[in-house]
Amino acid sequence: MVWDLILVDWEHWGLFLSAFLSATLLPGSSEVLLAGLLLSGTHSELKLLFWATLGNVLGALLNREFGAGILRGRVAKWLGITHQRWSQAEGWFQKYGQWSLLLAWLPVIGDPLTIFAGTLGISRARFLILVTLGKATRYWILIYMMDLGSTS
Repeated sequence: MVWDLILVDWEHWGLFLSAFLSATLLPGSSEVLLAGLLLSGTHSELKLLFWATLGNVLGALLNREFGAGILRGRVAKWLGITHQRWSQAEGWFQKYGQWSLLLAWLPVIGDPLTIFAGTLGISRARFLILVTLGKATRYWILIYMMDLGSTS
């Protein structure tokens, strides 16, 4: 009985870690593990949604912090962009581009998007709200689709 509880906790931590790594520049697919845990039928869908979303959002936050802390200021110099043009880009992203963070879950563009948000100085709070909404919605849709498939 105790081992069952420990293994369940390890599976949640495994999902968290898989989702975290998948949100960084490292390759990974937390959806596969989430689907497997859902198919086992032994896990609360709400708990799986929580752990997958938490891991994925924190991985994206790591990307943002990398962009804000290490790349900020360097990207413009590497690309030969003037300070004035960089300020314009920051203003545009703050006004319009921040909504693109709702799509941070997309393969290929999601990770660079979260890094770019950091280099352009989007606030941490706004970043977390938008990224959490997008990533939680993606996992919720996956869980919903798995439920539809298992009931038909």
